[in-house]
Amino acid sequence: MDFQSNIDFQLTSQTLESATSSITPAPVKKAKPKKAKKITEPELLFKPAPLFKFVDLFAGIGGFRLGLEKAGGECVFTSEWDKYSQKTYEAWYGDKPSGDITQIDPNTIPDCDILAAGFPCQPFSLAGVSKKQSLGRPHGFLDATQGTMFFYVATILEVKRPPVFILENVKNLVSHDKGKTFKVIMKTLEELGYKVEKQIIDAADYVPQHRERIFIVGFDKKVFGEDPGFEFPAPPAGPRPTLRDILDPNPDPKYTLSDHLWNYLQEYARKHRERGNGFGFGLVDLDGQSRTISARYHKDGAEILIPQGEGMNPRRLTPNEAKRLMGFDDDLPIVVSDTQAYRQFGNSLCPLIAEAVGANIVEVMLKNKRWKK
Repeated sequence: MDFQSNIDFQLTSQTLESATSSITPAPVKKAKPKKAKKITEPELLFKPAPLFKFVDLFAGIGGFRLGLEKAGGECVFTSEWDKYSQKTYEAWYGDKPSGDITQIDPNTIPDCDILAAGFPCQPFSLAGVSKKQSLGRPHGFLDATQGTMFFYVATILEVKRPPVFILENVKNLVSHDKGKTFKVIMKTLEELGYKVEKQIIDAADYVPQHRERIFIVGFDKKVFGEDPGFEFPAPPAGPRPTLRDILDPNPDPKYTLSDHLWNYLQEYARKHRERGNGFGFGLVDLDGQSRTISARYHKDGAEILIPQGEGMNPRRLTPNEAKRLMGFDDDLPIVVSDTQAYRQFGNSLCPLIAEAVGANIVEVMLKNKRWKK
């Protein structure tokens, strides 16, 4: 998940009333629909038609895209502003994402069945709502979310009215700003006319990494009613995958920590233990799961270190191992530097979860007579 900005707003305790304001976005660019790929004759004969169409916002390197395509979907539009993520996305999926979503006219985004977005976590300001309340003027969710990336997600939802949306964010979104941020988000989505479900899912059931993320799924009540019948997927059967499953057999020695860095990490951990803090490196159990890989992994690899036996310093994950740790296909090439690759994987979402959640959404859509393919 890539953060497009880090705008800080204070959130007051006022609650939102029903959304009554109309939306008049002021974009400066038109969305560029995904280019049609040249289809070979065998593909034309045997490739099944997509079950649904989706848009991929705040796309990063396409965790949502890969998962939703495997669930039977076709991506018709993508937005991602980071040039390095755009490079990876184009190499993997064949089309370059449109840029900054704040500069794109929502009306030009293609129609879709599912809107997918891993939007940044930002606080909201209700100062505008308070002023309008005191003046007796109408107000709505735009006043509360103005200036945040969620504002643009909400705007696109109202303008395009996709039957379904699926959003992903860090687990801490639920407790962010004492729970007020999440309260505004949920209320906004409900005021837009969606039946909203949420669940925190740990990627450790799909990949050998503890990575808790909140998934929010919404169904348009005008299409699916008050009870769409959606349930989040149960964890896959069988034992959890282990780190041994994703390790390279002969990693390059350059990923081994230098004596200087290894001594520094051990001393840093010792000082924090003495102070009663839990900070320190993560020397992993190869038969278990790792900590969460983060965008800072390129700095020292401290959160996930691979032991290499007696007398040897541990090593970082290789970029290919980091790719497998997130659940991306092994044949997807790494086309950026190690530093950028680590950042991309640390910011991404697990496509295997996107596929599982997407499959359950498809079940609901196919059972609903008011939803038309």
